[in-house]
Amino acid sequence: MEHVELFFKSIFIDNMVFATFLGMCSYLAVSKKVSTAVGLGAAVIFVLAITVPLNWLLDQYILQPGALAWLGDEYASYDLSFLSFIMFIATIATMVQLVEIVVEKFSPSLYNSLGIFLPLIAVNCAILGGSLFMQSREIASLGLAFNYGISSGIGWFLAILSIAAIREKIRYSNVPPALRGLGITFIITGLMAIGFMSFGGMLTGGDEEATPEVESAVIETIKEDIEKEEAKLESDLEVAENTNK
Repeated sequence: MEHVELFFKSIFIDNMVFATFLGMCSYLAVSKKVSTAVGLGAAVIFVLAITVPLNWLLDQYILQPGALAWLGDEYASYDLSFLSFIMFIATIATMVQLVEIVVEKFSPSLYNSLGIFLPLIAVNCAILGGSLFMQSREIASLGLAFNYGISSGIGWFLAILSIAAIREKIRYSNVPPALRGLGITFIITGLMAIGFMSFGGMLTGGDEEATPEVESAVIETIKEDIEKEEAKLESDLEVAENTNK
């Protein structure tokens, strides 16, 4: 259940684009065509799926205070958390370089269409944000870290795919001149963010079943409130009758 909740929450409620507005430069620049958006979105999913679990391992076994205890008691007091950014970025840059080599090898057309934005995944704040959110939310296992990486990537993929599809269609719409280009794109992004955030009600869970003790306490409280209101009403009626006399 924890895996399922994390998966859907990362895609819809904590969406990288619509909830935290990370990766907006690539989101805006590469979302003019659906084909290009699909390629970049798939690359982001791959990079997040690899880097978040790798950085989780780095955080658990190297960077956290006392994480080096597995090397011996003399290393248990070491705190290398100040190296988090450097280590995370190094991992991300390595994986992005791997993605760039693979895309150039197997899909030269996609490589050319993505242009400079493919190597810029290394400095995409959504990629680094995935590892930092993983660290701050204290994800407890490697499986959850992998789940979070994939689901965050899918959320970013859905965001850029949706806006790319809308922008392809909006070319044929009568948009006011002052809003053409980035203006209408930001407006649509804001509306989509509201739509995605509305999924929050799906994962709040139902109310826990009330125990008999709680139910009886609630009933007693309601009875007391009713009795107080009746007493107050009778008192007001007596005052009103005396006034009339």
